[in-house]
Parts: sequence; structure tokens; C-alpha cells
Amino acid sequence: MTRTPNVILINADDLGYGDLSCYGSTQHDTPALDQMAAEGARFTDFYMASPVCSPSRAAMLTGSYPLRVGFGGRSIDNAPVLFPGQAQGLHPGEITIARLLQESGYATRIIGKWHCGDQPEFLPTRHGFDGWFGLPYSNDMGRQVQAEDVRPYFEIMKSLGTPVPADAPMLINRPPLPLMHDEEVVAEQPDQAGLTDLYVADALQFIRNNRNQPFFLYLAHLYVHLPIYVQDRFLNESRNGRYGAAVGCIDWSTKVLLNELRTLGIDQETVVIFTSDNGALIRDGGGSNGPLRASKGTTWEGGQRVPCIIRWPGRVHSGGVFNDVATAMDLFPTIASWCEVELPTDRFLDGRNLVGLLDGTCKLDDVPFFYILGGNIEAVRLGRWKFHVRKWNNQSLRLYDLDSDIGERFNVIEEHPDIASLLNGFIERARLDLGDDALNMRGSGVRPVGRVSNPELLTTFDPNSVYYMAEYDLAERG
Repeated sequence: MTRTPNVILINADDLGYGDLSCYGSTQHDTPALDQMAAEGARFTDFYMASPVCSPSRAAMLTGSYPLRVGFGGRSIDNAPVLFPGQAQGLHPGEITIARLLQESGYATRIIGKWHCGDQPEFLPTRHGFDGWFGLPYSNDMGRQVQAEDVRPYFEIMKSLGTPVPADAPMLINRPPLPLMHDEEVVAEQPDQAGLTDLYVADALQFIRNNRNQPFFLYLAHLYVHLPIYVQDRFLNESRNGRYGAAVGCIDWSTKVLLNELRTLGIDQETVVIFTSDNGALIRDGGGSNGPLRASKGTTWEGGQRVPCIIRWPGRVHSGGVFNDVATAMDLFPTIASWCEVELPTDRFLDGRNLVGLLDGTCKLDDVPFFYILGGNIEAVRLGRWKFHVRKWNNQSLRLYDLDSDIGERFNVIEEHPDIASLLNGFIERARLDLGDDALNMRGSGVRPVGRVSNPELLTTFDPNSVYYMAEYDLAERG
């Protein structure tokens, strides 16, 4: 009997469409990821289901739009992402790809960032992962010893039009950043520059321990999310400051894992997927979304179109470049198919199986893809056409031909009113299904978000503690 494959899903944080050299970067060298693309396939039109991290990750893990699983808008108190001590999280009844594989006998592990709820009911160990080592939310949501040399995250997101609750703990008295092992806080304020080394060591141990049985590893990097703390060995080789050093660290970690698969003789039995949770946050000395418009936190292409590389020797043709529209939600049914696991039949999934596309036996039909920010559906893509309904610079409706205008510069709605009408109809039907806060609509196909009545922080900041005194003094001095 042929063994079902191992799966390694690598998810970078805020890495942009133009940040890898195999996607056109001239300021970053990414030889390991370039080789991975040469030995596998890469997508040119791959999307995350949200331009910010919590809903993006929830959608990828469940194969469903964020609004379908209750992530976005009013259901999470109008926060764009989940914050420390928030009452909401991924509902315990949701079926993640990890749970699906765990129940079929796979060893499962998450290493790195979770960000789908920090209350016990929502942790990854309650969602199909045998174990976890990493951070419960973004690395900027803990205390920082030194101020970042750019505008505060709050100001950046506000300038992008992304609502951030004014009383969010990350914006006032931030709790110490917790490092988790399963459901226990094992360190507070860990050295972020050394975390990737710890993550890689943990990943190698997991792979070695499970080399003789199928496994699913979800490696969710903290890079290149702000603030960036990175080791000098990467900084010394960077042409783009700390950001470039963080990209180099991601590439190095990929090289180590791929080498380990070869060393253990399980390279042919392992699918490796690399992507990013949303587009880059554009800033000087920072990320790039290449030719795409705008950045993280927006439903322009730069917010949601991201790199995606898939490598499986002998099963995914080497050197393939796919221009088909695909999404992170497609990974759920695709991985399930590869691993010969039946999909759940008691719920609707928005993802599509990509196996036929990747092995060359079929093409994907064009279906609408909806761009969602918070609780609102702001745009839709069908084939080459993208239709925006969010008001921008006094224009409410905009139509772009992405085949000829990837940067969304030229509104062609007057030349193609029939296309605009067709796409607007898709949005109207999607609102009935998924809801839309702007129109005060609740969708008929929405499942509940998880919610607890008395949420608690994993850690608390005590300015009188000896442990924190030095850091507190530095923060007070600015």
C-alpha cells in the first residue's frame, strides 16, 4: 500500500508578493525558495482570504471565507484581528485541516504564530494539533524594549483605513509576549531574534520523531511582521536592512527543512507548501508587493495576492508556473485529497481541490473570489476582471482588467458596464450568504465565532516587577 504523504505548510507573516527573487525581487536573495519553485511549482495569482492575519489564518485552516467562520467585523468587536485577552476565537466546532488529518492518524504539530484566539478553548491543541510551540498572536502585541524606527503600528493601520480598537491592550499597557508550549506559557518576552532558530530545531525534532508515519507540520513564521529583531549573521548579508535579514532567515529555515527531508529519505513522500498570510506592509527599507497596488490591510491586490510555492517531487511537475486564480482556502480540500481523507459533509467549504491542476489533468473553471476586509465584501474577481465596490477617492465602483493592468490603475467600468453588472450580481448574492456589515446584513451561510464569557490575558505586565524594571524604564524614556 502506498503511504499517504507528509505535509509541511510554511506560512510567512506579512511577506509581500515582490519579496522573493523567484517573484522578481532585486533586493532579496532567496536561493532555497527559488530552488523549491524550480523543483516544484509557483502560482502567480494566489490569494489569501483576508489582507490581515487572524481572518487570513482562520480561512486557510478551515477552507472557508473569514466571514463564514465568524472572523471579521462585528462578530469580533470590529477588530481587524484578534488581540490579547479577546473573548472571541476560532469556534471549537470548526474542523481545521489539522483536525481532519489528526483524526485519520496523522501526527500534527504547529510551530510559530497561531492568532486564532488565545483563550484555552481556542488554542491549537483544541483544533487538531497534537502539540504547539510558538506565539499566540503577533509579535508586536507584546512589550517592546525599544521603539520601532518607523511609525507605530496603530498609526500605520489607521493611515490605511483599517480600524483598530482604541482600547486594545497592544496599544496601551501591552502584556508581556508569551511563548507557548502546548497550553502553557513557558517564557515571557522571549528573544525574538533567536525564535526562528528554536522553531527550526523543534521542526527538525518533530520530523525525525515522525519519519516513519505520516505527519502534518504547520510552521508559521514570525517574520517579517514588525517589529523585526534578527540575528547579526543574517543582517550582515542583507541588502535591505532588518527586513532583508528576516527574509534571509526565512529562506535559510526552508533550506534546513528541505535538506532534512533528503537526509531522512522522505523527500519524495513530503509535500511542502510555502506562502504568506497577507501582503507586505509597504515602508522604506521594508517589503515589496512588486507591481501590485497598495499593501497589507487593503483589498487592493497588494493586500491579498501573495507568493505560493508547492513542491512534491514526482507529483507536482517541476518548474511549473500557474496563472490560475487559486486561494489559501483551496489548500484544505487539496491536502485532504492528497492525504486520502474525506471532507466533512456537514458544512460548506469555499476552497477547491487543486490536485488536478497541479498534476496536469485538468484546468480550473473561473469562479468568483471575494475580497473581504473586516465585515465587508469590498471587491470580487472573476477571471481577468476585478470589480471594487468600496468607496475610494469619491469613486464607489471600479472595474479593472488585471491581465493588462495588474497595478489597478485604469478604471474601465464605462467601457464594460455589462461585466461590472455581472460582477456586482456576484457580490449581491455573496452578501446574502456571508453578510456585510456596511449594509447591516447577516449572511445565511455564516457559522458562529467562538466566544467565552470571562476572557483572561495569558500574561500581565507589572511595572514594579524586578524582571520588567529595566525594560519599563527604557520604554518610559522613549
